[in-house]
Amino acid sequence: MSANFENDPEFNDAIPKKSPGPRFTLVKLLAVLGIIAFLIMLLLPATRSARPAARRAQCTNNLKQIALALHNYEYAYQALPPAHTVDPQGRPLHSWRTLILPYLEQEPLYRTIDLSKPWNDPVNAKALETFLPVFQCPEVAGPPNTTTYLAITAPNGCFMPKESRRLAEIKDAHESTLMVIEAGKEYAVPWMAPVDADE
Repeated sequence: MSANFENDPEFNDAIPKKSPGPRFTLVKLLAVLGIIAFLIMLLLPATRSARPAARRAQCTNNLKQIALALHNYEYAYQALPPAHTVDPQGRPLHSWRTLILPYLEQEPLYRTIDLSKPWNDPVNAKALETFLPVFQCPEVAGPPNTTTYLAITAPNGCFMPKESRRLAEIKDAHESTLMVIEAGKEYAVPWMAPVDADE
């Protein structure tokens, strides 16, 4: 006698059936893409807000480099540079920014400048056209050869027109004394120009 189990429901339930496996449906695909798009949208504002912070950090770094160059100039000459140099007739020639070039690792550029001629004399045109990132804050960037870093020129300030000033003469606390400021774009001047801010 042969047993016929094919029609027995208990036998059919006991045989493991092949499952169709995980299906990646269109709905699941769209859900995954939606999640990825959402994550990208969350990250975009972070990268956008990082750019201004990086530009701001660059401006701060520029001011630190300028301050260090001024201190190195003062160490070499026992005085800060004058706000600007003058010719025998008293006419302004060059800014303090020109005078600190060797202390900003710009010695070769400094050697090309004729300090006996005005900053805007044709003999100094090539130097004037030189873009110096240290003199330009990315946050207030103007034309490539301009700067918004200005010295405060005043009788009791760190910078005086035509004269050098020793740090020892400055009686105010050095950490709270302004030497150089970062002005707005509307106050940008050619970096070689003997133009600064007054009180």
